[in-house]
This record gives sequence, structure tokens and C-alpha cells, in this order.
Amino acid sequence: MQPGYPFSAVVGQDQLRLSLILCAVHPGIGGVLVRGEKGTAKSTVVRALAALLPPVEDEAGSHPARLVELPVGATEDRVVGSLDLEKVLRDGERAFQPGLLAAAHRGVLYVDEVNLLHDHLVDILLDAAAMGRVHIERDGVSHSHPAQFVLVGTMNPEEGELRPQLLDRFGLAVDVTASRDVDVRMNVVRRRLNYERDPYVFAAEYADSDAEIAERIAGARAVLDDVVLDDIELRRIAALCASFDVDGMRADLVVARTATAHAAWRGSAAVQESDVRIAAELALPHRRRRDPFDEPGIDEQALDDAMRDAAEQADAERPDPEPDPTDPGPDDGGPDDGGPEDGGPEDGGGAPAPDEADYAEPQSRQSSQPSAGNDSREKQASAPGAQFRARLMQIPGVGEGAPGRRSRSRSAQGRVVRSTTERGKGLHLVSTLFAAAEEQVARGRTSGRFRLEPADLRGAVREGREGNLIVFLVDASGSMAARDRLSAVTGAVLSLLRDAYQRRDKVAVITVRGRDAELVLPPTSSVDVAVTRLRRMKTGGKSPLAQGFLKAREVVLREKVRDPLRRALVVAMTDGRATGGVDPVGRARIAASRMAGDGIASVVVDCESGMVRLGLAVEFAQHLGGGYVKLTDLSAAQVAAVVRAAA
Repeated sequence: MQPGYPFSAVVGQDQLRLSLILCAVHPGIGGVLVRGEKGTAKSTVVRALAALLPPVEDEAGSHPARLVELPVGATEDRVVGSLDLEKVLRDGERAFQPGLLAAAHRGVLYVDEVNLLHDHLVDILLDAAAMGRVHIERDGVSHSHPAQFVLVGTMNPEEGELRPQLLDRFGLAVDVTASRDVDVRMNVVRRRLNYERDPYVFAAEYADSDAEIAERIAGARAVLDDVVLDDIELRRIAALCASFDVDGMRADLVVARTATAHAAWRGSAAVQESDVRIAAELALPHRRRRDPFDEPGIDEQALDDAMRDAAEQADAERPDPEPDPTDPGPDDGGPDDGGPEDGGPEDGGGAPAPDEADYAEPQSRQSSQPSAGNDSREKQASAPGAQFRARLMQIPGVGEGAPGRRSRSRSAQGRVVRSTTERGKGLHLVSTLFAAAEEQVARGRTSGRFRLEPADLRGAVREGREGNLIVFLVDASGSMAARDRLSAVTGAVLSLLRDAYQRRDKVAVITVRGRDAELVLPPTSSVDVAVTRLRRMKTGGKSPLAQGFLKAREVVLREKVRDPLRRALVVAMTDGRATGGVDPVGRARIAASRMAGDGIASVVVDCESGMVRLGLAVEFAQHLGGGYVKLTDLSAAQVAAVVRAAA
């Protein structure tokens, strides 16, 4: 068998390698999430780690630690285990067949593209990694087994982000990028070519280095429980996590475990400040990202300031030193409290005079009401308005699209809701066995093998949630900007984009202004890119809605060829006042009807306001054959009902 790429031969990626080593020392840290662009050795480093872990001792004897890869399309049965069908049919006994979590015990469980894995499977993995055991209660089987493994998930942020709730469940997170240093890049290429030329010779060159790392990991594991985490460092950790305002207590626990593992890795008997800082660099950045629009990472200066404040908290825990008998006290002529030297009352202390700037009149602001009519001048979009929790918009019916959290769907990864005599999404084992059990006497079985026939087979009907393609059609024309409504519209779009991020949708953004509609963001799973493009949006000019509807139709139909199972929802945000060219309203109605004729689901968000309302957005919703909602009613806090786009 060809040897893998050596762990110590990887050039750079120091944070990634350290994170993996610390999780190998202390699996209770909860795993590592590796975020990075393509071609940054993410998979190479992870696969090399398994060879460094101590051998596993079990009933079968001693064997090397395993690297278990979990495919994105894995089912829950494959991950946690299920009934042992062979034993049931042969012996008539209910027995459990372990899954991938059991196979990964004391090894590495690797999930490539973890951001594309179904959310409920990610929850299962993270629960097992945190508890070190798997509990199964299903199909009449109650089973529990140990599952202590190093969980490593890799992902490319361009393909979509993990929800903040799942980000927090990973113990550590590392962002990896390719070096821009020419010498480093040359070294990477040279080593890779040498490995491809002769893997055995290359692996032999780094065998001693890998053996040394493996020995240090085993040694750190052996002394981990003896490493002291005193109250001073524990107070430092608590103060550090509090200063970054992280949610819950998981961050404190992870930093404490990581700092302890790092101290053991260094060979130290006690946790020190340097261990806490390194642990914070690995455990806190992804926990500060509560929103998809927050910048990932942690600012070095902010971390320095937090460490300084935490040091003050830690110093408060230290016992007071013994008094120096040579130090003069107050009775020996030393300075006392309250004197002029101290800045006491005699030196004019007290509340400082208020700054005059605090009472300065605000500068006069220009009126936000421009002249009436359509403003043909191009402007930068105003700052987005307030954001909120948006109402849930769903596509009607049951689809078969990509896993997500928006519309109902049938999928192989969903939860089993019932059995069927027709072909389903996999085998419904319990119903199949029950159907066959009723016929055993008629089939003449008195002992021996269970008799199963094709007529007994029952399919599983699974239902879950799917992610959709949400196409935002944003009217950025002068009629919108003239009434200063675009700020509210962009705020609403950001709210809907956040909702799309949480529900694992793909998004596209089309703006309508001037003479045409522009696809400012092709369909993507990276919602933060959509936010960046939206904030750079230009406004002003005519409102060619017809071109907007046609562009949306084109995007949906083109994407359907690439991803035929992902259903689309067009969200048109406009006041309906089509302008420009001959009969702009009539042409927009024809374009809307054409989109409806293709069965494309839609919702019109009416952005019209003011005393005089033409109600054109309502008419367009009718021509689109879709849903309708007012901009002011888009918040889920205001209206509890679910908006469903018409078929």
C-alpha cells in the first residue's frame, strides 16, 4: 500500500497542524473546522494525522488508528448504525450493526465539505464528539457505545457557510490560505513532486520527524490529566471569553481544554498565560461570528487588549505579597490618601466639566426629499435600514432538492415519516419484517431461517427540508430612491439574505435601473458575497421592470439545467411603477405572465408608500401568479402567518 503524505512534510499551515495535534491530545476539545480556499492542503494534513495517533487496543487486539471518511450523501443509518439485517433474518434476533461513528473510535472522523452535510447529521457528529459516546434508541433497539474521535471538518466558504449554531459546536476553527511568499510556494511544489516521483523514499525522509510527533502526542495524552489549571489561569480564561461577549459557556470550556492540551504538548506541568492565548486564537474567532455578515477572524489588537484586561482579572486572584518590613508605611512619613499629590479634593478634583461638544447643535442636514418625479441621476445606495427576522417564504408542494431548511421535500437523507408498498427512499426495515412475520406460519416456517419474499418489502417515505434558489429582484430606480425608500428595501433584503443563509439557500441578486436589468450576483451559496455586492449597488434612473422579470426568468431556467432538483423562488421588491420606453407597464405585465407560465414561484414585496398609491405591485403579483406582501409586513415579528408563493 502506498504511504500517505507525511504530516511533518507539510509546508506552512502551522495553525492547522497545531489544532489537529491539540485535538489528538485531547479529543474532548470537540474537533476542528478547517475553512479555506481550494488547494491549501486541507485534506492532505487531515489524512496524515491518523498515522500519528497511538494504536487502538480492543477485543480484536492492537491495530492502527483509523481514518474514517464520512461522505456528504451519508444517511443517518450509515452514521449511527442500524439493525443488523443479516442476523435478524438468520436468527430472528434484534441486533445492532454499528455505523461510522463506531468505526472512528480512537481515530479520526473526516468530513470533507461539512457545510454541505445535512444539518441534523452535523448535530449528531458534534454531539458524539462532545460526549464521547453514541446513544441509539430506534427500530426497537437500545444501544450505546464509545465514540472518542478527532472530528475534522473541511469546507470552502465560497460554497456556503455553516450556521452560527453549528460553528459554535466545533471546538476549534482555522482559516487556511495559500502563501503568497514565492519561496514557500516553490517549496510546496518541490516536495509534492518529490512525493509523486517516489512516495516510499519521500516518506522515509520524514519518518523520524513523524515518529517524534507521534511520540509527543502519546506523551501529552499520558500526562494530560496531571496538568494543573489553577484559579488564576481559569479567571484569565473566563475574563477573556467575557470580554469577547461569546454566547454560552462552551467557549470557556473549549479554551480551558485547549490550553490544558497545549501545556501538555509543551511538556509543562501547569497551564500558563501563553497557553491561554494560543487557545483563544483557535477557539474564539468563529464564535464571535453570530451573523453571516460579520467578518470572520479575530483582530490581533483586540486580542492583545482582551489579554491585558484578562491579566488584570488574573492578578486579582493572586495572593497579596508579604509586606516588606523596610517599606515605610503611612505612619513613617509616607504619602497618605487624599493629599494634593494624589489628586484628591484639594487639587480641584471632582467631576470634570462637560465637553462643550456634547451640547453643540447638530449640523443642519440636507433634506432627504428630492424633487418630484424620477431622478435619472446615478447615486450610491443609501445605508441599509433596520434589519429584522424575516417571515418564512416557502415554495408550495413537496420538492426533491438539496438539503436545507426552507421548503418541504422528499429526500434520501430526511426523516422517515411512514412506510409504503411502493418504491421509497430506501428500505423501511421494521415494516418489512413485520409484514413478513405475519406470513411465516403460512409459509411453513417452524424453525430455522426467516422467510422473506419480495412482496414483504416496504419502502421508506422520508421527508425533510430543502434549500431553494432565492432570486432577489430589487428595483433600484429613481422612483424608489426619490422617496428614500431604498434604505428600507436594502434593509429588508439583508434580512431576507440572513434568512436564506440560515436555511442554506443559494441566492442571486438582480437590480433594475436605467435601461436594463443587471445580474449583480449569479447564483451562489456564499451569502456574504451577496451582501457585499448589494452594498455597492447604484441607484437612480428609469424602472425597466419588464427586463427585470425576463432576467429573473432567464436566471431560474439556466440554473434549473445545472441543478434540476433545486426549486426557485423569485422575490421581487418594487413599487410597481415601471417606466422607460413604450408602454413599460404593459410590457412588464407580459414578462410577468411569461414567468408565471413557466411555473416559477414568486412573491412580490410591495415597496409603495405615501398618500397616493397606484397599487401596481398587486397587479404584478396577480400576473406572476404568486404571493404578495407589503414591505411593512415582511417582519416575522409583525405577522405570524407563513407566506406561501402560489404555484
